[in-house]
Amino acid sequence: MTQQIDTLFINAIVLTMDEKLTQYDPGALAVQGDSIIAVGFEEQLKKEFSAKEVIDCGGKVLMPGLVNAHTHVPMTLIRGLADDLRLDVWLMGYMLPVERQFVSPEFVRLGTLIACAESIRSGVTTFNDMYFFEDDIAQAAADAGMRAVCGESVMKYPAPDAPSYDDSLAYAREFIKKWKGHPLIVPAIAPHAPYSTNPEIIRACVDLAKEFDVPLHIHISETAFEVENMRNEQGMPVVPYVKKLGLFEAKVIAAHCVHIDTGEIRTLQHYNAGVSHNPSSNLKLASGFAPVAKMLEDGLNVGIGTDGPASNNDLDMFEEVRLASFVAKAASNDPTVVPAATALTMATRLGAQALHMGHITGSLEAGKRADLILVDTNPLHNTPRFKRDPMGAYAQLVYASKSTDVTDVMVNGKWLMREHQLLTLNEKELIAQARELAVKIDEFLTEREQSVLSKLIALGGSLEEESFEVQVKVKVEQPSLVIQNMKREEIEVTAHKHYRQFDQYFLFDDVNQGRLRYREDSLINAKGDIASVRSRLTLLGIKREDEMGEVLLSRSRFLAPATQSLRFYREYFKPKTEVEVEKNRLRWHIKYKNTEFFINLDEVKQPAMGTFLEIKSRTWSRKDADLKAELVRELLDLLGVGYAETVTQDYIEILTA
Repeated sequence: MTQQIDTLFINAIVLTMDEKLTQYDPGALAVQGDSIIAVGFEEQLKKEFSAKEVIDCGGKVLMPGLVNAHTHVPMTLIRGLADDLRLDVWLMGYMLPVERQFVSPEFVRLGTLIACAESIRSGVTTFNDMYFFEDDIAQAAADAGMRAVCGESVMKYPAPDAPSYDDSLAYAREFIKKWKGHPLIVPAIAPHAPYSTNPEIIRACVDLAKEFDVPLHIHISETAFEVENMRNEQGMPVVPYVKKLGLFEAKVIAAHCVHIDTGEIRTLQHYNAGVSHNPSSNLKLASGFAPVAKMLEDGLNVGIGTDGPASNNDLDMFEEVRLASFVAKAASNDPTVVPAATALTMATRLGAQALHMGHITGSLEAGKRADLILVDTNPLHNTPRFKRDPMGAYAQLVYASKSTDVTDVMVNGKWLMREHQLLTLNEKELIAQARELAVKIDEFLTEREQSVLSKLIALGGSLEEESFEVQVKVKVEQPSLVIQNMKREEIEVTAHKHYRQFDQYFLFDDVNQGRLRYREDSLINAKGDIASVRSRLTLLGIKREDEMGEVLLSRSRFLAPATQSLRFYREYFKPKTEVEVEKNRLRWHIKYKNTEFFINLDEVKQPAMGTFLEIKSRTWSRKDADLKAELVRELLDLLGVGYAETVTQDYIEILTA
């Protein structure tokens, strides 16, 4: 007597992608409810089962759905927005400003639905996401019928869904509680990366992941710059650093791992961490070549991901699998490494294991969920087919097949696509909504690109300084005399510091944009060593507000912390020319007649301009400015330079006059 089931697939080339890479041709597969209950040769299964629906596969390949092991799916809405840039410029200069402006629950839902449509069409049944408003991403994925690991992002910076990381952690807790145990969605916590978090955040995320037994998704060693910074700051590479913080107490999914050594690979394997290799993104952003062959050799579960569609720029896993094989061969100069069968395993079973869900999906085996696809291997670009070598079936899929060859997709026993027709999503409607949003984003960026000020604000952390500043500058022939006179009893010194300052001025075609100064302040201690370094940006206006004799009244416009490299700002702001100024600065904070002043004694070393004395004080009214201007004149006399000729220009103005 045959067993009654829901669906029986027959007349297929069945690639199970199990540990033995078992194939059945002609093969069959039996589905009951959400699960596979049997897989084998067609002749045998037709004897064992009778089904409500029998699917004649017509000689197509029946295989597990592909697993996209790392992505940021809502970024479909900003793909093509800014390309051919370095990773930091792309991320900090464009992605994050646009995300701050536009990302909302509605944004991520639309972006996720578009990503789901694209993914289903390319044979993806499971994806691993990291983004904001992950609750809405999870809901959209579930509505589309896809399986997903959804990781709520946590960073030390304000995020679109949380003003602080405490809020992100609180959001993540409620999100995980809501989705834990869902048939399609696995909630996760996602500290973005070691460089964008801190030890407190990482430990809190680990504790949350352990409490609810959910994965922890994080970027690890994506760029050489990241690794170099970690070595400089912590004295160790990235993997030992996060190990020290207890990261691997959680079920880790480590994205990228481009720049890791043999010891780090062994650490990841020892703790059963999953790795997501993202060849297209790493190539496009010139991040490097991950040591995939070595990872696989050492037994790591390495999956394949597309990364976000803004850094790829698509979600085509067929393209990604092909590249994973090709990149490994080119990087090792060995055409035998990562053969087709291995690459396809990375995109199915190993990918699922990397996401800590290999017991659920990733291969066609009895007891696992019915997540499967049909691939037509008969189109012109895939003709003919040779049967002599059983490995040929994998080579045909990896080296010749296209995502458009996927005809049917089932997830959890339910059809998402039949004969190229999406069943759970309205493709035309999604495209129309995306086009409307693109117009708004274009308008935002077009307006921003017209102003250096708006580009500075877009980076975040900018502070507007609406204060006026009374200042005077004079050329000094005897600096030692000024230093001696600073000890006069009329002058109360409240603080004294020594700096070495490196200023890089950006000048623009439109002089009305102002001048942008990148300053690196090195604080020098009593021994003459560097005690600390601080960097910041200052946008200086061209227009002077007023002059009162030799005393200048000026306005400082915007200040911002310089958290990126000088190279980053050069590529982001695109100045017409640059001017470099290096100074040795002695600074005193003083009180004179109960009024606060800053006194700078600057030896301008590059270019060699001599020594200048600056006296400054902030002011908020014209009356106050008049009073302080008079006090500045008195201070010049006290310091023994009352006779000196006043310089009414800043250093950059002297140099560019």
